[in-house]
Amino acid sequence: MSDHADHVIVIGAGVAGLATAALLVRDGKRVTVIDQNETVGGRAGSFETDGFRWDTGPSWYLMPEAYDHFFDLCGAPRPQLRDIHPAYRVLSSSEALDVHPGIDHVAGLFESIEPGAGDRIRAYLAQASEIYDIALAHFLYTTFSDPRTLLVPDVLSRLGVLARLLSQSLARHAAGSFRDPRLLQILTYPAVFLSSEPAAAPALYALMSHTDLVQGPKYPVGGFNGLVQAIADAASGAKFLLGEPVTEITHSGRRATGVMLAGRHIAADAVVSAADLHHTETALLPPALRTYTSSYFARRDPGLGTVLILLGVRGSLPELAHHTLLFSEDWDPDFRAVYHGPEPTRPLDASHSIYVSKPSASDDTVAPAGHENLFVLVPVPADATLGHGDAYLPQASTRVDAIADAAIEQIASWAQIPDLADRVVSRHTLGPADFTERYNAWHGGAIGPAHTLRQSAFFRGKNVSSKLENLYYAGATTVPGVGVPMCLISAENVLKRMHGDTTATPLSPEFFRR
Repeated sequence: MSDHADHVIVIGAGVAGLATAALLVRDGKRVTVIDQNETVGGRAGSFETDGFRWDTGPSWYLMPEAYDHFFDLCGAPRPQLRDIHPAYRVLSSSEALDVHPGIDHVAGLFESIEPGAGDRIRAYLAQASEIYDIALAHFLYTTFSDPRTLLVPDVLSRLGVLARLLSQSLARHAAGSFRDPRLLQILTYPAVFLSSEPAAAPALYALMSHTDLVQGPKYPVGGFNGLVQAIADAASGAKFLLGEPVTEITHSGRRATGVMLAGRHIAADAVVSAADLHHTETALLPPALRTYTSSYFARRDPGLGTVLILLGVRGSLPELAHHTLLFSEDWDPDFRAVYHGPEPTRPLDASHSIYVSKPSASDDTVAPAGHENLFVLVPVPADATLGHGDAYLPQASTRVDAIADAAIEQIASWAQIPDLADRVVSRHTLGPADFTERYNAWHGGAIGPAHTLRQSAFFRGKNVSSKLENLYYAGATTVPGVGVPMCLISAENVLKRMHGDTTATPLSPEFFRR
């Protein structure tokens, strides 16, 4: 069915909401974007103080094809990118490994650690790249409303391989080719990018190794805040109402008629909610009009929570790369604490496998001269009761503060920066409760529902309501999934759904010149 709406309301000014607005404006719609926060970006936010500027969400620029396609579709300039070398550094309590992008570099590293692994990683990455290409061509730019779109030679000829990759975990898949724990961690940690864990993410997501090991991460000039502003610029033809929470999606019969704000109604021909799906369904719609009920969410995995630590540090920190991953030598307790806790060896309910971004390695505008900018991500359960940080409130919760202290101490020890804590001149934190309060995140989740088998692809849920025919969904909590590239694709899938386009391929810029 095609929806010929003239005025469309988009709830949420995060990446998915902005991208949806940009494409709808490009399609000739009159668009109003509404967000409860005073600034755009949602979880891909920015925090500035003391001369530092931190991105408070995504920091890995992967899947460049998705970004290029989106900006091409909008008729906007592609992002300017900088290479990152090494792609990332891996630290344990006893050693450091630098991972450089490119098959030859990766094969050399693997061979140096595990004899024979060089040839095996070439085969592993060849399959990862092949599956990545198939996913882009057939499994991401689709609403899954017509199964016949999957009946193509590329997919049919690989059904056996795809079935095997869907029927085993990423952890088991990697362990079938490699033994050294360090190599297994490099290959399976990307599950965390998917709000999941290696033992639960399907092996199909080995395709992520194509993005971080073959292509390698990039840095968008201006950081992700600059990227968000570029998406917002593409949506500049929309009207923005910021600092105004939507309290209800109104309806008449089987159609949404607009939204309620504080004391006023805004009418629309269609509504796109790029807000958290749980919030949309349980807070903005009455029970009779909910596509996804409480029992549906009770069976779902909300994914990963995080404590974010924003640090301004005096002096240089050559011990840390742009991206640094600290991996516990035995990280099973980390995943138990985050996804299956409590875990006695992790009394703070926080992982000891943490991530540090140092954007000042690539961008001298994010910190004052003579200082470094650090963004630290500590995985924790998606549980708002862990508390909030002090970035937006006067004082952090006790647990969040303790997790931040422990993370700084760990970085200082493992990276051999004994005076790190003394050199911190600016420190701010966010916890799961901040994600609930600022972004209406289900359970305080930081990324979105975990990419387990039952929450991937066509199992993740439709991007249109089954009760209101002109209510659509976009963002990390719906198809195709979490991450900035997926949010850009979800926006395009909304446009396709509105036009009754059931294809599984990206739209051409010619679409807007039809």
